[in-house]
Amino acid sequence: MIIRNIYSHLPGVRKREAFKTLARGKGFRLERIVSKGQATVKGKWLKERSAEWAIVLQGKASLLFKGKKEKCILKAGDYIFIPANTLHRVEWTHPKQKTVWLALHLR
Repeated sequence: MIIRNIYSHLPGVRKREAFKTLARGKGFRLERIVSKGQATVKGKWLKERSAEWAIVLQGKASLLFKGKKEKCILKAGDYIFIPANTLHRVEWTHPKQKTVWLALHLR
């Protein structure tokens, strides 16, 4: 068994978010996402074929779901379940602090 730390070796984030797969198995993929000021391109919506459960471990972020007016503001400790094929976008992530997410993709 190897012990690792989710905060070890956080990548420097510049233009794009940094994604790292931590584990995968039959029916799931677990990844760490590190953001700093990134957002989904204006006018673009994300749509995953699999459901996603995500938690913010550090920092802050805002999500918007198509058809909803109110943004979901997430801070450290907040998590959300996004059903498969749900149109959504990242409106913003904290511009001065790294936002560390843990995302579980369920197939």
